[in-house]
Amino acid sequence: MERKIGIVGAGVSGLLACKYILSKGFHPIVFESQSSIGGVWTKALETTKLQTPKPFYQFSDFAWPLSVTEYFPDKHVVLDYIEAYAKHFHLLNHIKFNTKVAGIEYEGFQDEVIQSWSLWGGTGEPFSSRGKWKLIVEDLNTLSTEIYQVDFVIFCVGRFSGLPNIPEFPPNKGPEAFHGKVIHSMEYAAMDDEKAAEFIKGKRVIVVGFQKSALDIAMECCAANGKYNLFKLTLRIHPYLFLLSIWFAGVENPCTVLYRTAHWHLPDYFKRGFSLAYMYFNRFSELMVHKPGEGFLLGLLATILTPLRWAYSKFVESDIKRKFHLAKHGMVPTHSFLHELSSCLTSTVPEKFYDKVEDGEIKLKKAPSFSFCDNGVMVEDETAPIEAEVVILATGFKGEKKLKDMFVSQTFQNFIAGSPDTATPLYRECIQPRIPQLAVIGYSESNANLYTSEIRCRWLAELLDGTFKLPSIEEMEKDVRKWDEYLKQYSGGYYRRKCIGALHVWYNDQLCKDMGWNPRRKKGLFAEFFEPYGPLDYVPS
Repeated sequence: MERKIGIVGAGVSGLLACKYILSKGFHPIVFESQSSIGGVWTKALETTKLQTPKPFYQFSDFAWPLSVTEYFPDKHVVLDYIEAYAKHFHLLNHIKFNTKVAGIEYEGFQDEVIQSWSLWGGTGEPFSSRGKWKLIVEDLNTLSTEIYQVDFVIFCVGRFSGLPNIPEFPPNKGPEAFHGKVIHSMEYAAMDDEKAAEFIKGKRVIVVGFQKSALDIAMECCAANGKYNLFKLTLRIHPYLFLLSIWFAGVENPCTVLYRTAHWHLPDYFKRGFSLAYMYFNRFSELMVHKPGEGFLLGLLATILTPLRWAYSKFVESDIKRKFHLAKHGMVPTHSFLHELSSCLTSTVPEKFYDKVEDGEIKLKKAPSFSFCDNGVMVEDETAPIEAEVVILATGFKGEKKLKDMFVSQTFQNFIAGSPDTATPLYRECIQPRIPQLAVIGYSESNANLYTSEIRCRWLAELLDGTFKLPSIEEMEKDVRKWDEYLKQYSGGYYRRKCIGALHVWYNDQLCKDMGWNPRRKKGLFAEFFEPYGPLDYVPS
């Protein structure tokens, strides 16, 4: 009997899941709420570029076109590449567009029985003759609802879309007190280019946040309101007026970026001519980090190499400080670069961002907390407000709540959420040990998400095909706790942000061993330890 696999989301992870599920002879049904594939790339800002170097963001069996020469292609090029992949492997026929999975419900066993199981699904098998998932699916065109029954569900909904994270404020100090406009970055990104430019043009804008979307929005504000537009206008009127404008130029509507924590954002992936990949994406670099499940010798080696780990981090930090003049701007983070990398918070700064800061087109303001007033925002310990007409909240998304709300059962909601003091409990970053016949792909981050999603989908396809079995629930939960301890040790306050961070190779080793693959993928001892690992190292031999 052909097994039906329900896949929620047609972003990169959903497409990879569909492709590898098909390769094992299963019948995938992909539900995508948008009218096109690409996930977060379809909602990215016009100026957004790839954050991971192109060699680390590619499908292992589908190379980038030779015409793409940029190291960090823009969103249009990335979308073209993703669409070409889907067409090449004939995935589009398996996708139901404009369909939203409103909820899923497990049928076949009572909650009491499920909670008594010692093996995943009761038997340790990925499928059950009794258990099925019921998917409640809304057609967004006809507004009708249809029920689908599938043998297995794969969530590929990601963490950076859907439910915006809106900060909470005391009564009468939130957006309702402000006489201007307040939107989330998700709403801004949903505007077409012309409407977005019109929304911010000629206005004083405050952007709240200091991650990638906040930086990109600030740059778009500069494009709409900065000195360059003034110079163009005066040049059209008269050359002398143009020269005067350069001499006396000020910025009428600078963009203010409110941030809580400074971050080690990267100018590029080359530190004084040396690729960051050779410092952090190889096997040797991971010898310096304590790993979940390591033995005595590896633990001892990580301790001995602690000074070298510190030196690596300081080398990168000094390069970033030098290139961006962070000390001058008061933007030197208090945490290490390794902390940043281990939390999957690294991103590349838009070109000339700090030049705009120097010119006064962007103003950076540290704000541990803030509130709204009628003409702008009040920052903690400040007496005067920062005046604005528009506030854009680039404050992220509630990915955990989005995942939790997919389940009808309160029991399963509690399972997927875990406890308040731990990260989302996923074995191999894919399986919740107590939820049967379900996997989550793309929720746990890495510093090269496509590459990581692909090996996870291959691992899952082998699991569904019976190549290996999962250990007991107790053993899986023990392994989850070890990874949680690693996150707490190296990620600090961001540990609940699911991330394999600085342990790409170690993590992939575990998946390879499960599948019966040799985890040592390089040719020669030097290459094995010192060359960066990437997608092409996991092409089946």
